[in-house]
Amino acid sequence: METRPNILIINSDQQRFDTLSCYGNDWIQTPNLNNLAKDSFVFENAYVTQPVCAPSRASLLTGLYPHTHGAVGNGIRLDSGTKTITELIPDDYQKICHGKWHHTEPQQGFEKMTTAHFPQIEGNDYSDLSDYHKWLISKGVNFPDTNKVEENQQVFAVFQNNLPEELTQASFIAELTSKEILDIKENTKPFLLLANFYEPHSPFTGPLNGLYDPEKIPVGPAFAKKPENVSHYNTSRAEDDETGYNQSFIDGVHKSVHVNDSITSCDGCYDLSDEMGWRELRANYMANVTLLDKYVGKVLDALSESGQAENTIVVFTSDHGDMLGDHRHLQKRSFYEESSKVPFLIKVPWISKEQKFVSGNISLVDLLPTLLDLIDQKIPENLQGSSRKKVLLGQENLDDNDVFFEWNGVGNIDLNKQTIGVTQDDKNGISSTPRRCIVSSDRWKLTVSPNDSAELFDLNNDPNELTNKISDPSCKSRISLMENKIKRWQIQTEDYEKILD
Repeated sequence: METRPNILIINSDQQRFDTLSCYGNDWIQTPNLNNLAKDSFVFENAYVTQPVCAPSRASLLTGLYPHTHGAVGNGIRLDSGTKTITELIPDDYQKICHGKWHHTEPQQGFEKMTTAHFPQIEGNDYSDLSDYHKWLISKGVNFPDTNKVEENQQVFAVFQNNLPEELTQASFIAELTSKEILDIKENTKPFLLLANFYEPHSPFTGPLNGLYDPEKIPVGPAFAKKPENVSHYNTSRAEDDETGYNQSFIDGVHKSVHVNDSITSCDGCYDLSDEMGWRELRANYMANVTLLDKYVGKVLDALSESGQAENTIVVFTSDHGDMLGDHRHLQKRSFYEESSKVPFLIKVPWISKEQKFVSGNISLVDLLPTLLDLIDQKIPENLQGSSRKKVLLGQENLDDNDVFFEWNGVGNIDLNKQTIGVTQDDKNGISSTPRRCIVSSDRWKLTVSPNDSAELFDLNNDPNELTNKISDPSCKSRISLMENKIKRWQIQTEDYEKILD
């Protein structure tokens, strides 16, 4: 290859794995992502390192697990000296990031960065406006008035989700990224370009509300069903009483909508006391997946128009999923498949121009070393992920690959100030209790915690995770083997959290 390959990484936010046709979804309208999947390696079982935004995104960018890179919760910085992809690829790359960064460090090696967060505004101080906020002002948007620091981000989140389609973050990120691609001339410096979309992240509302009929959308056997015989953490999250995670959604208690672990008032809220409320929320989330797809399509069209598609690695994935009522849970922070498993597509035109499904398990911690290998760069010895280039080349497979993920607490969330999404058990420490999980190569999942009961699911025969087999005598030797694997992984990755005796 005469020039180094370009790298285009497209991240969605909070997108479940089962929202694309390549993962079995035959009803959500995602033509652009479906077309990308037709030319890509499709990883059937891809897992995040921690099912919440900042830790997961940091792993993708560093090739390290959260307990190593240090961003173990939202609002927590990467450890000093931790290198990201920008510092590990050659200096001749143009390094650009548009959209959600989610880390409080400066640009960390990006030559250009466009921000899309909403600021903390105190009084009338708008000094910390994001680029997206400025863009909306340039479009003549009038913003809601608020001077409550603890509420303004939530107000803006609901506000932005109800803007017309052309003013959404999806439109903003697509416009910037497409222009960036078209402005970079063929045979100039190669580029690393991150397009970090916000959609389909909560709040569960958007300009395409009503696209899907809530009564007709398919749901699985775990939908709106409280889990039984599982950990206290998973049981408590499904409760509707005053200690439950979903209480504040119930009509007549708080007229509110879930936004970033807090609330803001709204007129049309989801009544999660019955199944229809869950269905409405779920249908509008799926509509936001369709919205995302439209604007991802604009980026992919720009890449094709630029003449550089054949020399560009394209990655599409997400930082975590969303429970959307399965097990009667909402949002992320769960080891259930709907939260921890994500879509993962890699298009490498000079290796394959057709869809190839990759069975077995993979962790997103493997993405960075794989990209370095694909552009013929040395992989630093400290990376904890592994290159999967040989898998793409058909020289290896993932049949024997175990994956591990973790939970390290609630980050910078002040639980005592939250009025939604936080149970009394959270305040008593249940959400701050560390957890570790393994999905074995033969598709069994074990979750362990020092202060809660363990869970064991047979994903082969129970993909919806309805039956916890932790007390099944026939599984005793399996549990012991999987616990030992977790211990060995902790030793290998210098994870000093005491999870098992």
